Amino acid sequence: MTKTAKPPVLSIRNAVPADVPAITRLGTKVYRQGGMSLTPGMLRGQIATYPEGQFVVEYEGAIVGYAAGFRIDEAVAMAPHTWDQITGNGYAARHDPNGDWFYGMEVCVDPSRRRLRIGQRLYDARRELCEAENLKGIVFGGRMPGLAKKKGAYPQARDYLDAVTARQLNDPVIGFHLRGGFEPVGVLENYMASDTASMGHAAHMVWRNPYHVEARGKGAAFATKETVRVATVQLQARKVESFEEFIANVEYFVDVTSDYRSDFVVFPELFTLQLLSLEKKKLTPQESIEALTRYTPRFVEALRKMAVEYNINIIGGSHPTRAEDGDIQNVAYVFLRDGSVHEQEKIHPTPNERHWWNIKGGDRVHAIPTDCGPIGVLICYDSEFPELARRLVDEGARLLFVPFCTDNRQGYLRVRYCSQARAIENQCYVTMSGNVGNLPNVENMDIQYAQSCILTPCDFPFARDGIAAEASENVETVTVADLDLSDLAWAKSQGTVRNLRDRRFDLYKTVWTDGG
Repeated sequence: MTKTAKPPVLSIRNAVPADVPAITRLGTKVYRQGGMSLTPGMLRGQIATYPEGQFVVEYEGAIVGYAAGFRIDEAVAMAPHTWDQITGNGYAARHDPNGDWFYGMEVCVDPSRRRLRIGQRLYDARRELCEAENLKGIVFGGRMPGLAKKKGAYPQARDYLDAVTARQLNDPVIGFHLRGGFEPVGVLENYMASDTASMGHAAHMVWRNPYHVEARGKGAAFATKETVRVATVQLQARKVESFEEFIANVEYFVDVTSDYRSDFVVFPELFTLQLLSLEKKKLTPQESIEALTRYTPRFVEALRKMAVEYNINIIGGSHPTRAEDGDIQNVAYVFLRDGSVHEQEKIHPTPNERHWWNIKGGDRVHAIPTDCGPIGVLICYDSEFPELARRLVDEGARLLFVPFCTDNRQGYLRVRYCSQARAIENQCYVTMSGNVGNLPNVENMDIQYAQSCILTPCDFPFARDGIAAEASENVETVTVADLDLSDLAWAKSQGTVRNLRDRRFDLYKTVWTDGG
């Protein structure tokens, strides 16, 4: 199988001059009712002045989102101003290369693509820029589109803003910014006359970079945080009446973990076996594989679409299916939020899988590139073979995901202890996700035991017991943890033990038949 089955359909990148016509058309579409416009001259000025601060979102080859900004001094950003004054009439002419704040001058999103969370992606890109350049934060003038309608009850813009902040009123734009971690510090009066819905005013919004360091000194190499939020789903096996019901159950957890702004959500091994509960009779192994294979295209497309719409990377547990070469494989599909789909076959089937399902071991294990860096997937039994994890970490993976399916505590602890060992010896994070409950008429789902968890190395920056988070045993639940990747860099360089660095390359090495 190839590493990437489908190319990305959604991507975010810095704008380039060749994008100017498409961004202009987007601006015309967004502002077709009058008001602000994005002229080609403005766009060329913004890109030429500060290319790192201009972002576009492409979806299926079309530009569907644009965000513009520049750096500016704190005194200017926090003082009263209008949009024309601070942006140099839209050309980003006030850009200060030594400025310590990022000023957001524009965000526009194709109104026909609202479900793709394009605005959220653009703001996330700005935050990442602030962290990369050690800026104090983001500041801008935000629209208040409900102000004109409420001017009778709130003649002062500040009173309206306070009411929305206190959740006494709903304003969709202010609410979006509040949910995104911004706070209002005042009202910018006469900010943009053309914004009649806001009566020309704007909310002076600020997001403060929690990783900003005022002075770089000893240890500054580890001052910049790289936090990734991971969620693991401990899933209840349940009988379903249709494929659509199964997908709806999966989507519920994707939705929940997306609301928590998770970067990854992990489902258990063999969780698609629930689809066999649709069958009217108990199937033979051969019949079961053929039934599951018929669902494969629909399953892959449904979760690919989910990853894009919910802006989250989905580790799709595993799904037994017949591959194009005729072999039966236990495959983990990884659905990235850019629309790409990757596959990782289980390398080591268990004796039960070989006997019952005739599953063959895969022959490729590689790190998968994501927007949070390379990751690796080890399906259950694969976690018990240390060579695989070491290969993935050598390829740059700092996050390993272990979907598992175990029927009793002994089997679970084999996977748990080995996963903890992989975290320690490779100085990486390991996330486990298992099934609970039972489906008596479905083979391999008759009984389940799981305590899903998120594991860390054992050293001072990490959780005392090497457990960032863990679920209760044998109940359906979601477990979430923030993982700081910069702590891994510290551990590899200055940790109490430094397993990766201290390997005896003069004594041993692992040789892979594919040359890896």
